[in-house]
Amino acid sequence: MDVLAETKRLILRKMTPSDREDLCRILQDEEVMYAYEGAFSDEEVEAWLDRQLKRYEEDGFGLWAVILKENGEMIGQCGLTMQDIPERKVVEIGYLFQKRYWHKGYATEAAKACKQYAFDKLKVGEVFSIIRDTNRASQEVARRNGMELAGTFVKHYRGVEMPHLVFSVSNPDI
Repeated sequence: MDVLAETKRLILRKMTPSDREDLCRILQDEEVMYAYEGAFSDEEVEAWLDRQLKRYEEDGFGLWAVILKENGEMIGQCGLTMQDIPERKVVEIGYLFQKRYWHKGYATEAAKACKQYAFDKLKVGEVFSIIRDTNRASQEVARRNGMELAGTFVKHYRGVEMPHLVFSVSNPDI
């Protein structure tokens, strides 16, 4: 198991093709995926997983499976991805969790571990979280991860214009 980070309650590891069923519980839930304009099809889940596996090879990181230590269940995904914001490409901390694990601090715990990984292992000078303007819970996770609002822009996805907020935090050691 490729463990990238560990917290008091969680293990973050690379996803594998065997995580597809667990990933479906996240990506095919309408409520979880509201910021993406709805649940994913089987083909979209497969493409999402393939994209993470490709990111591991090309970038050395991607979204990782979040495993609950107490029972070994994959409860979400959290990790680092390269994302475009106006005029630059940035390292983003992203997170998606099964609805039944919302509001228990897992997203914040995992996001903080990803920030430390980016700062300590990758020596990144700054990390970002790009969050839809209607997603208040994810905005709070970014704030609890030490991030501040750094800008806004509009993404075009699934035929919809989606205002997004850009949060960031700088590496204090760089």
